[in-house]
Amino acid sequence: MTTTWQRLRQHHPRLMDVIGGTILIAVTGLGAVIDRSGHFTGLDPLTSAIGLISAAAVFVHHRHPRAVTAVTLVCTMLLTLTSPRLTVALAAPLLCALYFLAVRTDRSTALRASVATAVLLTGMAVLVESGGLGERLGVLAWALLPGAIGDSIRNRRAHLAAIEERAERAERTREEEARRRVADERIRIARDLHDVVAHHIALANAQAGIAVHLMDSHPAQAREVLSHITDATGSALQELRATVGLLRRAEEPAPLEPAPGLDRLPELIHAFERAGLPVRLTVEGEARPLSPGIDLTAYRIVQESLTNVAKHACGADAEVTIGYRDSRVALTVANGGSSPSGRPRPVLLPSQAPGEGGFGLIGMRERAGAVGGRLTADHRPGGGFLVTAELPLRTAARDDKDQA
Repeated sequence: MTTTWQRLRQHHPRLMDVIGGTILIAVTGLGAVIDRSGHFTGLDPLTSAIGLISAAAVFVHHRHPRAVTAVTLVCTMLLTLTSPRLTVALAAPLLCALYFLAVRTDRSTALRASVATAVLLTGMAVLVESGGLGERLGVLAWALLPGAIGDSIRNRRAHLAAIEERAERAERTREEEARRRVADERIRIARDLHDVVAHHIALANAQAGIAVHLMDSHPAQAREVLSHITDATGSALQELRATVGLLRRAEEPAPLEPAPGLDRLPELIHAFERAGLPVRLTVEGEARPLSPGIDLTAYRIVQESLTNVAKHACGADAEVTIGYRDSRVALTVANGGSSPSGRPRPVLLPSQAPGEGGFGLIGMRERAGAVGGRLTADHRPGGGFLVTAELPLRTAARDDKDQA
């Protein structure tokens, strides 16, 4: 019943106001012609007119609750003078006005209006009517009751509105968090796919160019280079399969192969050297164990930097330097240098094609920032390109727990 009433009030407010106003006018009219004992007293034009004005004023309680309360109070006080007995039916417009005032205003306003009404009506009843103490207390009680009920209804509505607002805010927070997690996961998967595919495809492309160059003059060496292309593409497929496995169904087992780290740098450098890129590796300081996230990030930064050298700096060599300090590890990858003849090697700096977003450098910076490090990439003063990264030796406690 309550739900149906609330639905009608929400979808048909004017209709409900008309129905309620009609009922109120009818009740007030009955109060004007019937006394407390239920006997017909006859129609008094003045009493009927005052009662009609009081009931009609309630129609505008939505916009002017205070003015409606004042008008109905004056009319009710006049009715105590024109009617033999002030009944609840005659005072019904005032009781409704007090209720709406308590619902639509604050507690202090409703309390002042209820107390003032109770005092004035009780005083009028004492002066005009001849009744016992019970009747006086009855007037006092029903004058205060509408304000108390309205205040209770207003508090309940405010409580329900606060609960709904908190629920909506929590739902928005959950949706925003879900969208953020999805976006972060998409970026992470895209970064991993770029790192894996770009590295191996760049190696395969470089080796294919060498094979084409050697096919006629040195077919045996060309076949060896082609076998290296098979190894590179096979590794690409294997790592790509592992990365795409992140999108597997929840019931499928997780891959058991550990993530690559700096301990696999010799293999990585050997692969680039087979593709025709000379790489010099220098380690400064005593090597220290890195947490898994830092180890993977350092490996991917070196891998992506060497891949950029292989793609954009044909004929150059590369220098990889790893420096262990107090609480950080520094990575430096530089391309450009002198050829054995002493002449500078031709160097093409990394550049972006039209419409290309430079995802390699963006991915490296994101990886470094995600573990609390920083990365810079810029031209070298003497020619070439320089990538420098500083990473902490360990990440937060969560990474340490994963390693344990």
